[in-house]
Parts: sequence; C-alpha cells; structure tokens
Amino acid sequence: MSKRPKILAFAGSLREHSYNKRVLKTAIRGAENAGAEVTYIDLRDYAMPIYDADIQEKEGFPENATKLQKLLLEHDGLLIACPEYNASLSAALKNAIDWTSRANGDVKLAAAFKGKVAAMITASPGAFGGIRCLNHLRGVLSILLVNVLPKEIAVAKVHEMFDGSSDEIKDEKMRGILEGLGESLTDMLRKTHGEVKVVVAE
Repeated sequence: MSKRPKILAFAGSLREHSYNKRVLKTAIRGAENAGAEVTYIDLRDYAMPIYDADIQEKEGFPENATKLQKLLLEHDGLLIACPEYNASLSAALKNAIDWTSRANGDVKLAAAFKGKVAAMITASPGAFGGIRCLNHLRGVLSILLVNVLPKEIAVAKVHEMFDGSSDEIKDEKMRGILEGLGESLTDMLRKTHGEVKVVVAE
C-alpha cells in the first residue's frame, strides 16, 4: 500500500473562533480531498514559555515544545494560517517555531523543518487581508530550509465571509481558492516526497 503525504496544519492565532483557524479548515478539506493525511492542531494545546536559552540549558525543553517538535518530524508538509499582528507574524507562532527549531537531544538544529514543503494563508477583516505578515513568515521558514509554495492566500474582509462562528465560508470563489491551496500542497508533496510504498508483512 502507499503512504499518503502527511500534512501538519495549524494557525498562529490562539483565539477560539479565529478567522485564520476557520479559513485553514477550508484549505485542509482541499488537501484531504486530494489524498493527504492532515493532522490539525491548536497551538493553545501546546502552551510554552517565551524561548529563553537559559531555560533550555537549565531545565531542558518544555514538554509541549518536545511534543510539537515530534509532530513536526512526523509530517512531510505544513499548512499554516498566520494572523497579521503589527504587519508581522504572531508571537505565539514565532515562539513555537523558535522552540521547535532548536536542537533537542538527538534532534539536530532545524531538523524538524528542513526539507518540508509549506503553504501559507492569512485572513483579516482589513482590505489587505493580512498579506504583510506572509513575507515575514516566508523568511523565517526559508531560513529553516522549508520549501514554501510561491502561491499564498490573503483573505480580505474575512468577517463578511462567515455567518457568526460558523466554520463554513460563504464565498464560493474563496472556498475554491483555499481548497485549491491545500490541493497544490498535496500535489507538491507527491512530487518532492513521493508516495512511499509500505510493505505489510502477512
């Protein structure tokens, strides 16, 4: 049998009904429809202190940082929705990357990211859709040797695209664009990582 491309999906927002979490779920559906195995996580479940080398030296890695690093190592691709905070990425997302990119026991520096393929989304009630943060995120991921898809999506006036706290986006065109990004990530992972043949002993 074949091992499907594995994608880890998460948003840089901690808010329960974050627009970025909601648009991410639409992109996830596109990846799953294209045949990927997607693991969705909420960074609120991986709370950790602000990265401090003294903490790492004296106390070792926080438990949640180790858990998240292990998850990253188990997946081929990343699907990230990043809110724009002051024209850059959120502190929660940057901190998670800072911890999980560090050397940890047998895990070498940046090993949790090196060679992965990532797709990026942002969403905002504003007219620019949060687009300014994606250039910063692309730079961070690229220095960690992540291959970031050229295509990126900024969902402008996102508050008009949902009814209340519903996860279902009303705009059919944008729904198709988001699902298409998930599909593109899956297709690229097939090209770069292949579909590994797994032999099952009988």
